[in-house]
This record gives sequence, C-alpha cells and structure tokens, in this order.
Amino acid sequence: MTSRPGTSTVLELVIAAGACALPTLRWYSATKKHRNTVDALDVRIHVNGIRGKSSVSRLVAGVLRAANYTPIAKTTGSAAVVIDRHGVDHPIVRSGPATILEQLEIVDEWVLDDVDALVIECMAINPAYQNVCETQIVRSDIGCLTNVREDHQDVMGETLPEIARSLLNTCPSNGVLITSEQNPEILGIIKREVEKKNSKLIVTDPSTVELDDMRGFSYIEFEENVSIGLEVARQLDIPRNVALRGMWSAEPDPGVLRIENARVRDVDVTWANMFAVNDRESTIFVMDRVLRFSKESTVTIGILNNRLDRQQRALQFADIAARDLDLDILVTFGAYERVVTDRLLANGFPQDRILNLGDERGVSWEQIVKEMILDRGTDHVLIAGLVNIHTHQAEQLMEFFDEAETSEVFLHEQDA
Repeated sequence: MTSRPGTSTVLELVIAAGACALPTLRWYSATKKHRNTVDALDVRIHVNGIRGKSSVSRLVAGVLRAANYTPIAKTTGSAAVVIDRHGVDHPIVRSGPATILEQLEIVDEWVLDDVDALVIECMAINPAYQNVCETQIVRSDIGCLTNVREDHQDVMGETLPEIARSLLNTCPSNGVLITSEQNPEILGIIKREVEKKNSKLIVTDPSTVELDDMRGFSYIEFEENVSIGLEVARQLDIPRNVALRGMWSAEPDPGVLRIENARVRDVDVTWANMFAVNDRESTIFVMDRVLRFSKESTVTIGILNNRLDRQQRALQFADIAARDLDLDILVTFGAYERVVTDRLLANGFPQDRILNLGDERGVSWEQIVKEMILDRGTDHVLIAGLVNIHTHQAEQLMEFFDEAETSEVFLHEQDA
C-alpha cells in the first residue's frame, strides 16, 4: 500500500511551488508591462548588421529629433550609451557581463510617457538571442540591416549567407526592413527571409546620397549609413532637408573615423584611427578613402596593433595588409610580432618594409616616433591604425595625437 505524504511534506511542496511561481509571475508582469510600453510607441526601430550599427542608430535618432519626435536611442558600439531625447549620451555602467536583459532595463528606465520613439542597436550575436531581442523586446515596425560581412563566424555562421540569415532574426514581422547591402546573392537571401515575415524590403542606393549631403558631417560618415537614415525619414514622411539636418547634428560614435593632421618637427603627419574597423571588406573600403589624403611624396604606414587574446585576428590582418592594402610600411604594435612578421614575409611583403615597434622590442615612445615618422625621409607620412584598439603603444599613439596641435580635415574637402 502506497503511503500518503505527511502534512509537512505537502506543505514543503506548496512552499516550493510558490517559490517557483513568484519569479514566474514577476517575469510575466514585467514582460506584460514592457510589451505595453513599447507597443504604445509611435516608432520602433531595430538596427542590426556587421558594420555601422551604432552610426545608423545615432543618425536615425537624429532624424527623429529633427522631426519633433521624442526618441530614446541605445547603442552598443565603441561605448554602450543611452542617447536621450536631446541627443545627449549617457554611458551605461555594467556590474557584470552584458546581457540582452539590458535592453529591458533601458526601456523601463528611459521610455517615459512622453517618449514616442525607440531606436535600439541589436547587442546580441547569437541568432537565438537576436530573435528574442526582436520578438520580445524591441518588436520593431522598421528594421535596419546595415550590411552582411564576415565576422563572429563562430556564432553566426561560416559563410555570408549563414551570417545573413542570423542577422535577419531582427527583421520585423509585418513591417519594413531597410538595408544598404548591395551583394546580389545576399540580397536574394534577405528578400526571401523578409517575405517569410510578411514584411517589405527596401534596398537603399548609396549613390543617391550627394556630396552636399555629406558636407554637413564633422567626421567621415559613409553614404551607405546616410542612405538608411534618409529612407527611414521617407517611411515616416519626414522631409529630406529635415532628416539631413538631424543627421548632421547627431553626436557621432566615439569610435568614428576622423582624419587628423599634425606636424612632428618638419614632417606633416596624417593620422587615421581605424582601430575599430576589424573585418577585411570594411578595412579595404575605409583604407581606400583614407589613402585619398596622400600625395606623391607621402609614405603610407599601416599599424598592425595586436592584442594578446586575439592571435587569430592578428594573423588574419597580416594577410589583409600584405595582400589587399597598398601600404609602403607595416608596423607591428602589441603582441605576436614574430608570428605576424613571419606571416607578412610568407605573403611576400618585404622584410625591409616591416618595423617591429611593439612588446617584443619594448622600445620607447621617442624611438617609435623616430623610426615610424622622422626616419622616413619625406615631408608627409600617412599613418593608419588597424586591427584592435587596446595595446600600450596604440594608447600612447592616440594620446599623442589627442594632445598634439591638430586640425581635423574631412573627406568632402578632399573630394571637392
């Protein structure tokens, strides 16, 4: 005969069930409150892609502000920030690793009753989490997909089609997806995935962004990003001139590309901080623009700035620098100097055009300046920082240009 549980056992089971139910009820209540909050907004925009997400998020928020919306935006780029209704950045302070629950917290804290628009940069890499970000958190009516590039392949897929499908987890249902991606194969995949969600695909044409449109930016912005901002404006019936004014006034991401000029003794130096550009296609694209600042006498220098925890990226960029970039000198900063040098040599890059100025040599900053700038035998040196941001030498270099007597020059001046 089976014995019945005693009163104490039943009580323990009830208490245990209640303990499990309480978090569930709280989660349900919080989720319902969040959904009601975001669904009440006039505009919900989710920005995803491999490159340019933060820039597009900032540009779109600028468009909305100029059109008298009251938006809250959140970016994850070089620095995670909330951008308030006035366009002011508020850094996000994390007590632990970043999680997608951060997006819920941002909405709860910042989306007040008078806020009518939300612009969120997707912070998830894992496709499943991207899906949660869209379907449970942002619930966008407009999605922006900047581009599809090779990155995060350990999570998002080895090939461009696989990465595209991962990114499309943030495509809205019954909404609009705007992209500046131009690869025909990838566009075919995007079109099929968008149709599955009963949404409309709009592919922007960066060539329709005019030179005058770019003159208002105080940094190097890209036509692809601007074209997305203009299309968002079109979808919301915002005049083009209003949209451009909003984008021009938007504060750029801290990692934005600026070209600076300085003078070191009798040498003019052009400095391009490309440390945040970390995939092959974007590096080639941006370098093409940077090299427009060179002249006949210019010595062009690329810095391969390698972190100890990113050996694979160090080797990848050694290949890119040797095979795809037309630079006179390659400099190694940080770790893996011998390994990277061997890779450059294996790719046919000449030994006498490689300078090891990183951790293995441990040279002084004065020696770095001497070998990289003063010993080049020219009146103009153009330096581009590549691969990663944080190494001792790179931080010294950025501090040097921050403190130098510099004057910023912009891409449109070169084009004009």
